[in-house]
Amino acid sequence: MFLPRIIPVLLLKGKGLVKTVRFKEPKYIGDPINAVRIFNDLKADELVFLDITASKEDRTISVALVKDIGDEAYMPFGVGGGISNIKQVEQILKAGAEKVIINTNAVLKMDFIEEAAKIFGGQSIVAALDIKKSLLGKYECWIKDGSQNTKVHPLEIAKKVEGSGVGELIVNSIDLDGTMSGYDIKLTRSIADIVSIPVVACGGAGNLEHLKEGYFEGKAHALAAGSMFVYHGPRRAVLINYPSKNELKQLFNKEITINE
Repeated sequence: MFLPRIIPVLLLKGKGLVKTVRFKEPKYIGDPINAVRIFNDLKADELVFLDITASKEDRTISVALVKDIGDEAYMPFGVGGGISNIKQVEQILKAGAEKVIINTNAVLKMDFIEEAAKIFGGQSIVAALDIKKSLLGKYECWIKDGSQNTKVHPLEIAKKVEGSGVGELIVNSIDLDGTMSGYDIKLTRSIADIVSIPVVACGGAGNLEHLKEGYFEGKAHALAAGSMFVYHGPRRAVLINYPSKNELKQLFNKEITINE
């Protein structure tokens, strides 16, 4: 049976892994290479690494770190953080990443992601949108680690991104980041309904039921999460974890049987 990809998203600040809540108060949780080794053992489908301060600091994610991750990772992985030109994309792919994730410059430099998709193929280029509700409840895209509001609706950006030739779109809710209260299903579905490229739900997942909701109700093609894969229990003790294939088969097969 088909299973959606389940993707741990690991946030980098400096050389360490951190976890945020609503993009604020990054808490150190460990060493990225150690996390990769554990996810190898747990047979994760894919990993995503995002350098959360790169764009604000006008730099890109460390290529040396990408190479270190590539030397250890058994699974495909994507990386993002301050990527703004073709040379950087090339360096990151040569260092071992399968996918380059572009966030701020997916909004500011649409011609750049279009050129990158043409040169390296859409399967290698992923656009990521960080989205937050205004006081009036309107969805807006934010850039530079959620510090700058573009005041552009995500549906408008999503259609443009799709037209640029990228292979995938990550839809990340700033409001739900780190809350472990579930995805913004309305947001994810609204974007999945208007684009033909795969949509990855991100922001808010805290348990297996949330993954199921993101797939069946949010219409996401893949499900990404941070907190649920690095925390355990109500006190949020740091523990790298990942569901087994049997757990996922039972989770998604049960729902498919009911729907049929």
